[in-house]
Amino acid sequence: MATNPTTKKPAADTPAEETTEAATAPGPPRPARKAAPDPDVVGPALPAGAEPVAVTLAHHHTIDGTDYPPGAKLLVSPDYAHRLRGQGYATPA
Repeated sequence: MATNPTTKKPAADTPAEETTEAATAPGPPRPARKAAPDPDVVGPALPAGAEPVAVTLAHHHTIDGTDYPPGAKLLVSPDYAHRLRGQGYATPA
């Protein structure tokens, strides 16, 4: 039977407990979320000459760091309204 001529190196000087604590330390704090503001145009900017479209959210959605609950009524650009409806976030017109 073959033997391994190399020797094992001793463990690091720091105990395993400290390593575990460092790995589970909390990360940077999350930015505070803003409450839904009064109805205003949200999302991408309106194209020149376009009128905002009113949509009602079917699911919880966050736009630009602001939380909107299901049933929230928003004014958005026509393109964004089309995307929201296509992805299932807004109720069909």
